[in-house]
Amino acid sequence: MNINSKKRSSSCQMWMFLTLTCTINIINISSVSSFTIPTSSSSHKVPSILQTKQSSKQILFSQSNPSSSQQASTGYNVSNDLPPSPSLPPKKTTQTERKIASIQKYARIPVWPAWNGAFLFFLSLLPFIPNSTIAKLEDKFGGRVCPNFFDSSDPSSSPSPFLMLVHHTHSFTSFDFLREFQKKVILPEGFPAHPHRGFITLTYCLKGGMIHRDSLGCKQTYGAQPRHGGNVAQWLVAGAGMLHEEMWDVDYDKDGWASQQELFQLWVNLPSKDKMATPRFSLLNDHDHNPMDLDLDADLGGDMDLDNISIPVVEKDNTKTLVLVGEYDNLRSNVETFSPMSILHVQMEPNSSWSMTLPSSYKTGIMYMRTGSAFCNTEYAEKQEIDTHYTATLTPYGGTFDVVAGGDGADFMFLAGEPLYEPVQAQGSMVMNSPEEINVAYNDYSRGKMGLPWDHNLTDEEWEMHVSKSPSVYK
Repeated sequence: MNINSKKRSSSCQMWMFLTLTCTINIINISSVSSFTIPTSSSSHKVPSILQTKQSSKQILFSQSNPSSSQQASTGYNVSNDLPPSPSLPPKKTTQTERKIASIQKYARIPVWPAWNGAFLFFLSLLPFIPNSTIAKLEDKFGGRVCPNFFDSSDPSSSPSPFLMLVHHTHSFTSFDFLREFQKKVILPEGFPAHPHRGFITLTYCLKGGMIHRDSLGCKQTYGAQPRHGGNVAQWLVAGAGMLHEEMWDVDYDKDGWASQQELFQLWVNLPSKDKMATPRFSLLNDHDHNPMDLDLDADLGGDMDLDNISIPVVEKDNTKTLVLVGEYDNLRSNVETFSPMSILHVQMEPNSSWSMTLPSSYKTGIMYMRTGSAFCNTEYAEKQEIDTHYTATLTPYGGTFDVVAGGDGADFMFLAGEPLYEPVQAQGSMVMNSPEEINVAYNDYSRGKMGLPWDHNLTDEEWEMHVSKSPSVYK
């Protein structure tokens, strides 16, 4: 069955948004600053994250002069201008300590509402306004999305199995007179029906929530508000293929005049042998440590007969680690994975210390600073600061990774895993191993094998009727 032009149009806005996001990120208008720390030996190849999109300004740490006076685009001198930092644990040898290889800041794109994001962008151009102030304004008022596109072009050095980490901060206010125009003419409030094949998505809500409907006939509502009952995240194995829509859960009756939204979405690659796995998903529940107070009598909505997995939490030494996926400090999540990995949300009190000993097979390590800042050792410099909204890539060797929080504490996502060492071919929302497999995926989509797209304005009854007539054949 072929999808005619009318059916294709229901997801046209989604593709326009994806194209716009990718285009703006690639153009990269003064938006990616980078620190590059070379390794001590050419035999160690440091994972590269979006190296082609680095700005022309870099700090190079050399063995002969670790306190180089070159300036980063953030404007401070590495050796002299960093704020006072607490003491890190005693320095260890290269064989036992995992260090930072590079630090980058990716583009933050204005959206939902775009005018908030544009205002923040212009503020960021003013040299007298620090990054921390811009970050706090974004956290309060929203209006930006930050896609961290990881470079998977070289299987031997890519940050596999992780493909992309996107940080969303948005707000929807009842008095925004431009909101209806934006929603109907420019961009819907979310992501209308679109296909996936060959990878996993983790969508983790810290404010607000999401409404999910798919071509398997499932609807789920999850998020960080009391009405979501602690279901803060969704682990979706797209596998062989499905369509789903993800729309922001905006409820002024329960949220008040302003609905704040913040979430991370992570794309995780599947091994080639599992790319055609049966699509399935689980909700991750954080009853005891939900970002907001719980209303356990709330109507959770959606299909609650699916897997519901509790998130293990480790609290010690003034730190809290939520084990979304994998393992930390002998606590393991029950989330199904297809290759070894850990995905953690770490919250640290001011000046506290946190560490993780990574298996030697975990060549990939990525740290994204959500709020606050932290200090870590690099290859040739100690006490390097990782500031808010910066992404740090770890060296592929060493065991223990040590972090010390700054004066305002630190809140970050930490990704670690064993690389797949397989070629990656990605196009749009499909991730396979070869161009031929990508062609097959889009051919299967056009023939309706993953289901047929629907208009996001359909009622639940209309959507159910649509999906019953044209479901994913892989369910």
